[in-house]
Amino acid sequence: MGLMRDQLRAAHLALTFLTTLPLPHVTEVRDGDFARASAYYPLAGYAVGGAVALLLWLDAPLPGGVIAALGVGAWLLLTGMLHFDGLVDSADALFAMKTPAERLVILRDVHMGAFGLATGGLYLLLLWSLLSAPIPPLAPLVAAVAARTLLLLPMNTYPAARAESLGARSREGRIWAAALIAAPTLLIPGAWLAWLAALVGALLVAAFAARRLGGGLNGDTYGMIVVTAELLALGAFAWGR
Repeated sequence: MGLMRDQLRAAHLALTFLTTLPLPHVTEVRDGDFARASAYYPLAGYAVGGAVALLLWLDAPLPGGVIAALGVGAWLLLTGMLHFDGLVDSADALFAMKTPAERLVILRDVHMGAFGLATGGLYLLLLWSLLSAPIPPLAPLVAAVAARTLLLLPMNTYPAARAESLGARSREGRIWAAALIAAPTLLIPGAWLAWLAALVGALLVAAFAARRLGGGLNGDTYGMIVVTAELLALGAFAWGR
């Protein structure tokens, strides 16, 4: 019973951390809770990607561009812009001609610079364009689940840039448990190519970010990895059509 309770608590924590679903928040976080929760990151992908997939599947009597815009809005709303914020913050730091130590300081700055503005705008445009493309309705589901599962690879490969961060507390995640939860998405036609594209994107962005930050990654760069993997997975579906 104790083991089951810990796993339910971990799944609950993963959903409240990565989504804005109306769930009661965990009031007390114990040592190891975030690491256990990482096994359930794919659940957040099912929730976010599933909602966007439902929008595409309903095929409402609206222009395709409007449906895509609603999909972008749902994606941002259900994630609380967590990963989008990480993308913008990471762009300001990683693209700056600074030392790794100075880039870590920039990551702590709450203000948005030109790099963040341009990268964030480009991301939204690409996401809207891909959701407007003739992709299968389940493509957002595959993209969201794959991105949150593959995130565990760089998360457990590179050290945390800041030892006190949530990212550091989420390391030593249960990669194989997460992969098992995500495995049903591989039954969807076109999913294998989408997963491969997401994997390549996640690894390349992680390597770039770690090099720019002196060897480690932080929560913001995790967000950048997630949104890049999602875009590439959606792009694979669009390319496959």
